[in-house]
Amino acid sequence: MVGLLSYLPTVLQEAHGLTALDTALLFAVWSGLSFVTSLLSRHVRLSAAARLALGLGLSAAGYTGLLSLAATLSLPLVIAGLAVSGTGSGLINSSITHLAIESVPAHRVSMGSGANNTARYIGSSLGAAGIAATIGAAGLSQGTLISVAAAIVLTGLTAAAALLVRA
Repeated sequence: MVGLLSYLPTVLQEAHGLTALDTALLFAVWSGLSFVTSLLSRHVRLSAAARLALGLGLSAAGYTGLLSLAATLSLPLVIAGLAVSGTGSGLINSSITHLAIESVPAHRVSMGSGANNTARYIGSSLGAAGIAATIGAAGLSQGTLISVAAAIVLTGLTAAAALLVRA
């Protein structure tokens, strides 16, 4: 997720001519909804694993609106995609911390939190490198399409896995 969302401002600016300010305003939709949803997620009456699966599912659904970045830019689709995936991201962020801490004995919560953060940074780094390599090899338009499609599939599969593992 982080790799894809880190690279998309470049796509918007290089392929579609948006300014840095325009791009920042678009991504404020994603980050703002992620922040607000994370704060409000305690009111969602689901287990942390179910919230995680829901967040991943929403993120995957939201990424479908970002498929338009590979060809003709559709701002309404991009905004809707960023809004839905931002909401999903807020659920994910609140859930993974909870799951990391509850998965270890009480005297090891720091270890659970540290493992969570380490996995997030490694995953973000690998994701960004993978996106850059894909776009570098396939070109901006085709590489963006492949990257967004891969994010949809991987995030959707991870949502299903989150439900199955915790069931």
